[in-house]
Amino acid sequence: MPEVRLSDLVRRAEKQLAAADVDNPHLDARILIAHALGLDRAQLLSQSDRVLNDDETQRIETLIARRTAREPVARIVGQREFWGLPFGLNEATLVPRPESETLIEAALEAINRRHPGASRNPGGLSVGANGIAPLRILDLGTGSGCLLLALLHELPNATGLGVDASHRAVEQAKINAETLGLAARAEFRVNDWADGVEDKFDLVISNPPYVAQGDIVGLMPEVRDFDPALALDGGVDGLNVYRFLIPQLPGLLKPGSAAIFEIGAGQAKAVSNLFRATGFTNIETRKDLSGVERCIIAQK
Repeated sequence: MPEVRLSDLVRRAEKQLAAADVDNPHLDARILIAHALGLDRAQLLSQSDRVLNDDETQRIETLIARRTAREPVARIVGQREFWGLPFGLNEATLVPRPESETLIEAALEAINRRHPGASRNPGGLSVGANGIAPLRILDLGTGSGCLLLALLHELPNATGLGVDASHRAVEQAKINAETLGLAARAEFRVNDWADGVEDKFDLVISNPPYVAQGDIVGLMPEVRDFDPALALDGGVDGLNVYRFLIPQLPGLLKPGSAAIFEIGAGQAKAVSNLFRATGFTNIETRKDLSGVERCIIAQK
């Protein structure tokens, strides 16, 4: 067989990905090839003249073929960064997305408003009738645990509970907590939403399924074909889980505490009305970096 140089394979991979209408074929090709060879991207650049053996070429071609089929890079490499932290993934977890970081920003703002400096002191303390107590956070539909664990990373004395209906998702969330050194403060439980949860929390956060059933077919292949369907399908109008969960929130929150939910484009008014009908006040929305109203903050 003729020699295959790394630079030639990079160019070939870029063309394959571009032909498959992959966004950022240049970047994706380099990430996947570096992953296949166990290199960082600086090493990849410095070794452009490297001659690849058959095994290396086959590993690279296998990963590029998966991306050509529109499997997300994060699923191929098994990890995605969120809030500057690495999160492992499996087939039962959503790929964390940058727009969901809007929830973390909103949560820290809400906590600091009620407990000034909570995310900066050691840590995240609330002062109650019985003295100083750690903040308690509930993450409903935790998936990879990215929302809860990002908050625990910012609030060093906070503790949290993440629940998910999927055993595999909970397994992955526990692994991520261990990897990030947060396992001592994070509990994960297989649960049907808040069923059987009896604690009261300072914050309830959730990224529930909110895609209307009829819209799923039109999603990008990376989402439609590779994210778990249960984490996407929000019923006929996308609001099923909000209707189910929001009436339960008053029993889960301490007085004055907040619930923060991710929402889909165009859902702000409907979900706000559901919170309002349940007795929540000070209902606000936050936009993501694309200008889409991405989350709702509602105070008990």
